Amino acid sequence: MSSSYFLIDTLFNLYLMVVLLRLWLQYVRADFYNPFSQFVVKATQPVVAPLRRVIPALGKLDTATLILALVVAIAKIAIISTLFSNGPFNPLAVLIIGSITLLKQFLSLVFWMLILRAILSWVSQGGNPFELVIAQLTEPLLAPIRKVIPPLGGLDLSVLIAIIALQFIQLLLQDFIGPL
Repeated sequence: MSSSYFLIDTLFNLYLMVVLLRLWLQYVRADFYNPFSQFVVKATQPVVAPLRRVIPALGKLDTATLILALVVAIAKIAIISTLFSNGPFNPLAVLIIGSITLLKQFLSLVFWMLILRAILSWVSQGGNPFELVIAQLTEPLLAPIRKVIPPLGGLDLSVLIAIIALQFIQLLLQDFIGPL
């Protein structure tokens, strides 16, 4: 039973992260021709394209992709609660928990992108296309921190401060909502 739960949870989380990456890439207007961006677009295009015909964008926010991410999160919770819960199916609870799951997955995605950026800054020479996309994604988060705390002797603490702030937000949400 736990192996099937793990498999369902992992598959939904991976696809949800790809959908959220597409949303984030579009929001920051990252390089569309980057190979990593192309992978994200190709993995989500079969579902997003029909949704875009029906759901218009709101400014910089691609509403169709956001709704797809919400549907994936809700589907994950609905399937898991149907298969592994003994209680009755509660659609309102699934909707609320799916929305919270979406937020938690986004915060987790930001965390891992910041970690990857920090690791790549230590080992990479700067020519990697994946590194360029990560920089485009994370720079809007790190630039305001650098304005307050500039690099000290060549050491940029903005990633560390962003990770600490992100962990604080996740713990704060967990205090209010509880673990899911």
